[in-house]
Amino acid sequence: MSIELAQRVLGMVPAGVEAEVFVDHMARALTRFANSFIHQNVADATTTVRLRLHADGRTASGATTVTTDEGLRGLVSRTLDAARLCPPDAGWPGLAPPAALASEGNWNEETAKASPEARADRVRAFVDAAGGLETAGYCRTLHWSAAFANSAGQVVTGRTAEVAMDGIARVEGADGTARVASGRLSDVDGAVLGARAAAKARAGAGAVELPPGRYEVVLEATAVVDVLHNLSLYGFNGKAYNERQSFAEPGAQQLDAAVTLVDDPLGDTGLGIPFDAEGTPKRPVEFVSGGVTQAVAHDRRTAAEAGGESTGHAGLGVRTRGALPVNLGLMPGPAASSVEAGAVIDPAAASLVAGVERGLLVTDLWYTRVLDPKSLVVTGLTRNGVWLIEDGELTRPVRNFRFTQSYPQALGPGAVLGVGGQATVFPDPWGIAWWTAPALRLASWNFTGGASG
Repeated sequence: MSIELAQRVLGMVPAGVEAEVFVDHMARALTRFANSFIHQNVADATTTVRLRLHADGRTASGATTVTTDEGLRGLVSRTLDAARLCPPDAGWPGLAPPAALASEGNWNEETAKASPEARADRVRAFVDAAGGLETAGYCRTLHWSAAFANSAGQVVTGRTAEVAMDGIARVEGADGTARVASGRLSDVDGAVLGARAAAKARAGAGAVELPPGRYEVVLEATAVVDVLHNLSLYGFNGKAYNERQSFAEPGAQQLDAAVTLVDDPLGDTGLGIPFDAEGTPKRPVEFVSGGVTQAVAHDRRTAAEAGGESTGHAGLGVRTRGALPVNLGLMPGPAASSVEAGAVIDPAAASLVAGVERGLLVTDLWYTRVLDPKSLVVTGLTRNGVWLIEDGELTRPVRNFRFTQSYPQALGPGAVLGVGGQATVFPDPWGIAWWTAPALRLASWNFTGGASG
């Protein structure tokens, strides 16, 4: 169906006009709960047709969800009219040439067809495992299929399916959280997540305030996600790199040798459509290898400006933000020996905590804002649990901090003291990006304010 729509639109474009069409069908279903009860169950499915034209040296884009012949002709007409009003596009990189996909994407039928009852079962398991604590959160599923065709002869199709759960438990003003994403419905166990969230909440009650300053930290995987997100958005963004607003310097040892960052939508845990908005097939891209920056993400335009090739990272809808990784993962370290840690610590972080003489365990970073894109200095808050570590043990819960920290500096040479041996896939709020993260032990994190200010 999607490829037929794409080819119908191409057939409506006048001869001599370069055209590309991206058609996607997104079906989302969401079960939300609060006060330990399901209060919302919604689902929607939308087919969107996106068209980009290059006519007489000018480029314009348009989109519609009206897929009748009249609606598609209107899309072509409006986009042609818009192109006539646009300034000349001297940087037009041309259309993606025909190229085969490495994969049609990870697809799981059970996930794609998950019922409201299947999501409700996971919510019930989360609530029951919390042992009477107040809980809230969601369980969602989506299936996404897409097709692309252009007037240069590139034609590709793909699909993916995802399930994600994110929940919180609360007691005496303390919160605990747990979340996960996967392509397989069977991977999401509400009881495991609920028990972890509840254990964190109970262990966070009665938090004390510590003075701000620089502390050694263990960032749980849930906190590392924010680091990956900002590295993607500001660091490995091809447009930011071309404009010299990125810290990235390909070929330079910028991060610790323990850090390897790979964007891979096609691996066993990969999610997403296997081609980008310009029809370029996606492939694994190593952005950092052993601390050495290797590449930045490019679409066709930023690649042409940089004298390179597209890495398959053209985004949907908002091309002005530049190309960026949406499946970025930090490769885990060697598997650690078993450590008895209880449910408060993610088991993958337990061995990192055991090595800390004095520092902090941080569950989440949130409300983060970039103060300086070039050095990627970020300010934000901790959330959902902070604990003091003394002699490898969690000794007491700590009230939340504000921090101001350069993320590349925190990951710099000699600054990474350990990488967890297991990585977890985490959901993006919009369902179009996924982050794969282990826990991290870092030599220093700059906390600039405590709970009192």
